[in-house]
Amino acid sequence: MSEHKLKMKAYWKKNLKTLLFLLAIWFLVSFGFGIILVEPLNAIQFGGFKLGFWFAQQGSIYTFVVLIFVYVYRMNQLDKEFDVNEE
Repeated sequence: MSEHKLKMKAYWKKNLKTLLFLLAIWFLVSFGFGIILVEPLNAIQFGGFKLGFWFAQQGSIYTFVVLIFVYVYRMNQLDKEFDVNEE
């Protein structure tokens, strides 16, 4: 295999690792906190609302938006590391 192909395989592997990690966080927050753990979390108040309800209604959306920015930041780092940046 050529050096370029090995480099791109390593790039794709790190990209998938990042993607799976961020999706796992999103799953934990939206499904775990918003559905599975809603009852225990409802015992905690956050901004006048039960925490489980807050995660189900808004927390998962805020988390998703933050994860988008984290993904963009991480991909820019990977692009520079593997010299595939667009700049």
